[in-house]
Amino acid sequence: MTRPQLFTAAFFTLLLVLLYQIALMFKPFLFPVLWAGLLAHTTFPLYERMTRLLGGRPVLSAAVLTFSIFALVLIPISSLAALLVREAGTVEQTVREWIAGGGLQRLPEQLRTLPLIGGIFDQVVSASGAQTGSMEQGLMAGATFVSQFLLNQAGDLIKDAFLLATDFVLMLFVLFFLFKDGRQWLAALRDIIPMELSHKDKILTRIDQTVRAVVKGMFLTAIVQGLLAGAAYAMLSVPFPAVLTALTVVLAPLPFGGTALVWGPVCLYLLWVGPLWKSLALLAWGVGVVSTVDHFLRPWLIGQEVQIPVVLLVFSVLGGLALYGLIGLFVGPLLVSLLVTALQIYREEYHAVPAGPVQTPVTPAGS
Repeated sequence: MTRPQLFTAAFFTLLLVLLYQIALMFKPFLFPVLWAGLLAHTTFPLYERMTRLLGGRPVLSAAVLTFSIFALVLIPISSLAALLVREAGTVEQTVREWIAGGGLQRLPEQLRTLPLIGGIFDQVVSASGAQTGSMEQGLMAGATFVSQFLLNQAGDLIKDAFLLATDFVLMLFVLFFLFKDGRQWLAALRDIIPMELSHKDKILTRIDQTVRAVVKGMFLTAIVQGLLAGAAYAMLSVPFPAVLTALTVVLAPLPFGGTALVWGPVCLYLLWVGPLWKSLALLAWGVGVVSTVDHFLRPWLIGQEVQIPVVLLVFSVLGGLALYGLIGLFVGPLLVSLLVTALQIYREEYHAVPAGPVQTPVTPAGS
């Protein structure tokens, strides 16, 4: 091995060791950085427009946009958390007041008036021989258990909330610098990638197309699911259909529950107030249409943009969710898209069949 070759081998060995150690050190911050990169890429046109409106001041524009995202996320989450804490602390007291007001005595009659549920309730009560007193004791024991469970889990909940808040602050911190310096960082990264310029442009273009396609696919699918659910809310005379529709759109992208977190409780409400056919109709519409459309519409919308088979997109979304969590909705399709691009580059550069010499057909003698 010559001296330059030895130097090259030592240099790249040191570089790989440093990259590996840096990766281990930055691993705890991977998901906040990924979310920041996704938000920066999606809202960067808005940042550029705001920079022009503010007279070409990128630092001020980045600060304003970062604070706007902070307020947009923090205000509703804080309101919801305060509501949950207040309601969780009054579970046992609410149950006691309900029992003292005769709610438990009225409950069997109310259940017997419900179609289908009434007959099942009578059979259960007659088979178990339950009395009102035992029902009161069981209900109070359940309420006490819920209150004690919430108190016992308060420490873990506070810890999880602190970690979530820390990740959120880190994401905002990275987001600010991505707005301010992201273009220069991307240009520097593009320069040092040891590939042909056309290949680098192809990969970066594919990343841009995939991220935009996934965001658009999730956004349009959530709107379609919200409108489908909202139409059912309005037709079944559910109270506050506009609010429920907006909540359905917001929760639609969640991988577990999604729209069912809204139309499921509404089904229980319709079952309670009657008639039974409304609850069954909403249940069938929610399971058969609202929740099912997500499995077909989102992969189709994304596949139309990035030109990837729908079956690969479905598996990339499911596999990304299993491996990375919610961010896997974006990481999974992005990795598959980059693999397809890498295979295209390989086919063009290393698998091209060279044109051989043209062979002149031999004409038999005497023909």
